[in-house]
Amino acid sequence: MTRKRGQASRDGYGRTQRQLRVGEELRHGLVAVLARGDIRDPELEGVSVTVTEVRVSPDLKNATAFVMPLGGDNVEAVAKALNRAAPFIRRMLAERITMRYLPQVTFIVDRAFEHGHAIDRLLHSDRVAADLARDDDDDASGSGDAV
Repeated sequence: MTRKRGQASRDGYGRTQRQLRVGEELRHGLVAVLARGDIRDPELEGVSVTVTEVRVSPDLKNATAFVMPLGGDNVEAVAKALNRAAPFIRRMLAERITMRYLPQVTFIVDRAFEHGHAIDRLLHSDRVAADLARDDDDDASGSGDAV
């Protein structure tokens, strides 16, 4: 099936290729700005922040940056401090990224790490191990009967 003229290609989440490119460019810029340590906020003093993803709105005027401080300490305080420093960060991004209009950036704590740990704990729980052991026993007993 061919695309019609003017129809944007979309990923599985409804974002266009342009949104994905701009989001990735913003993520790289944010990493560079945060790594320099120019933000003078007591909440961010000595804190290393990971920017996992940047999602951009369809009109490219707003961006949401998903962040997580290294070690996972004071996540809410770090997100609030980054949102307070957002105008300064945007100004620093403007020096690094060439765009006609730079989006407003909002920082949100990335909960994907917590979800990943919860799934990992579930997969390593005794209940799942018992189910896997029972499946192994069924496979071992059933394999000798087939001819």
